[in-house]
Amino acid sequence: MTEQSSQTVVLTGAAGGMGRAITKALIDSGRRVVLVDRDARALRELAATAGDKVFPIELDISDAKAVDRLPDAIPNHFRPVGVLINNAGHDIGGRTRFDIGSADDWSNIIQTNLIGLMRVTRAILPGMVQRDAGHIVNISSINAVRIVPDMAAYSASKAGVHMFTETLRGELAETAIRVTELQPGLTRTNIILTRYRGDTQKEKDYFDQFRMALDPADIARSIVFALDQPAHVQIAEMMILPVNRY
Repeated sequence: MTEQSSQTVVLTGAAGGMGRAITKALIDSGRRVVLVDRDARALRELAATAGDKVFPIELDISDAKAVDRLPDAIPNHFRPVGVLINNAGHDIGGRTRFDIGSADDWSNIIQTNLIGLMRVTRAILPGMVQRDAGHIVNISSINAVRIVPDMAAYSASKAGVHMFTETLRGELAETAIRVTELQPGLTRTNIILTRYRGDTQKEKDYFDQFRMALDPADIARSIVFALDQPAHVQIAEMMILPVNRY
């Protein structure tokens, strides 16, 4: 087992569809994972399948004070944190024209997808800087760089993640810390179901519009690829799209 593959990873949004696939890929690669999610039941179910390779922490990343306490909640045998994967995010109430949608929905999307991601990074990063080692992976979206109508808040949040990631990489350029952004295209996760607040028909209709979609395992595999590069190699940005072959 290499030093990189034995790292401890903090993964937000761990109990969702994308998070579960990432967790499996990380464990298969020999890593240990601190599972962070606000869904206590789903978090317990996931942790029960992985044994001592994981440590669950129930946390809503939009709760600023709780995020500040995150480093202290990580047990000693899961330290130091070698990798932070900012995966948590949602689009609840999204896919709605901006002037029609709820201002509270827009605000909640920004608070989780951008502000929450920044807060978690701020909580974990100082330890990496002190050790001059670490890797931050931010899950963005193709919406960060492409205009998609009726997704103003979600796209703004992901564009913010894109620029935050770029700026952070520049600020850390004189350190050994690597910073990676993944921009997935359409992926079959539960983000669409939660967007429509559990309406399974709307979820089905949404995916039926498209010829093909990625699987969460595709994103997970790409993350492990970035993590497994030699220490002097930094995968700065990776866009992952499905092939529309049908």
